Amino acid sequence: MSKTITISPVTRIEGHAKITIQMDDRGNVADARFHVNEFRGFEKFCEGRLMWEMGGITSRICGICPTSHLITSAKAGDDILAVTIPETAEKLRRLITLAQWIQSHALSFFHLSSPDFLLGFDSDPATRNIFGLITKDKEFARRGIRLRKFGQEIIEVLGSRRIHTPWAVAGGVREPFDAAKRDHLLALIPEAKETALVALKALKSIHQEFAADIPNFGSFRSMFVGLVAPDGALEYYDGTIRVMDGSGNIIADKIDIHRYDDYIGEASESWSYLKFPYYKPLGYQKGMFRVGPLARVNICDYIDTPLAEAERKVFKAMAGNAEAVNNSFYYHYARLIEILFAVEKAEMLLHDPVMLGTNIRARAMINRRLGIGASEAPRGILFHRYEVDENGVLEKVNLIIATAQNNLAMNRTVRQLAIQYMDGNKITEGILNRIEAGIRCYDPCLSCSTHASGQMPLHVQLLDCEGTVVSELRR
Repeated sequence: MSKTITISPVTRIEGHAKITIQMDDRGNVADARFHVNEFRGFEKFCEGRLMWEMGGITSRICGICPTSHLITSAKAGDDILAVTIPETAEKLRRLITLAQWIQSHALSFFHLSSPDFLLGFDSDPATRNIFGLITKDKEFARRGIRLRKFGQEIIEVLGSRRIHTPWAVAGGVREPFDAAKRDHLLALIPEAKETALVALKALKSIHQEFAADIPNFGSFRSMFVGLVAPDGALEYYDGTIRVMDGSGNIIADKIDIHRYDDYIGEASESWSYLKFPYYKPLGYQKGMFRVGPLARVNICDYIDTPLAEAERKVFKAMAGNAEAVNNSFYYHYARLIEILFAVEKAEMLLHDPVMLGTNIRARAMINRRLGIGASEAPRGILFHRYEVDENGVLEKVNLIIATAQNNLAMNRTVRQLAIQYMDGNKITEGILNRIEAGIRCYDPCLSCSTHASGQMPLHVQLLDCEGTVVSELRR
């Protein structure tokens, strides 16, 4: 008798989703799917708006990573104006992008994922959250909160607000930086750097403790896609697209972002509102790829800050250097390496005298009818594509979000975990949480969202082929 298990909502992620697990009549997993069950339609309702408005509009797509949409939108605007922005403006944009990485990665690791590691996958869900973490290790939780605050502080100092700042615009930025703000931020660097190192040390202990579980968390070969600098260094703001396979071979390189749609296609399925991007040369399904921290640390040749580069070498050694690291659990490791890099790089930028320049904006009118912007959001490469008329009114908008690019891989991860842990007879909290934790490796950001404090709701039903509820679990 076949059964279907539904996990709805998936908790401790940014947005709303559910997981269904279909069991066959022998009690084995037949299929498992990650469903995104909300529709927002930003691409459609941006049509008819002025190109100049897009930074403010698209930053509202997400309350967790609004800065990534703001910067990418501004870059698409630069393209439509056909301008090269001033050096000071570019470096200020780079700094706020790094701040976005810091605050978002800190939220993912300390607030959303570390409760599983430090409290246990099988612990009580009522306390398996940031509040339980505070009880377990107050100093570790405090460090995570302050690290995220540091990233938000940079965003606020530059853009006057922490969320949905209108600071970056087509052609540059609205306001310059000054020495007092620089000195304030520099004073916060030592603590942030220390916390990043503390987190890396803790994660290595977690690797030892959960050595038996880690191989089940999305361990499969896929391609990896992201931006790299001209010399192959880790990139986060500019650069060209690189594609690597699961064996560590570079199969496409130095792809101009304006040609992204020659390589990235978008498919859809009836059971999810989240699109399924894929690598076009291999076709849908076979063209599965991953983006984000795991991809970026895999594909780059080096990281241009010393502490993060030392960690990258340790990371790559796990796969024998020549191979790519294919296990999705190591998104967490790559995410912490990127926090360390972002703190180190922010310090370098803050010491750069160009940051205090006053030439911060290039002004022009509409010079192109098509603009494409790309940058590395915390969860992976983000594309904005705008088509405008001669007055800058948007006629067509396409956004390819990082989380969507991980959609095929997230579904495969859910299926792998379900096959490993589900026996079809008993639903346990620990099993369901492990399946959810597989999704949290990717830190999916599904919409503008907030997280409830205290107990998160979860309703799971086990159904037979007649649709009758044979088992049920609520929390």
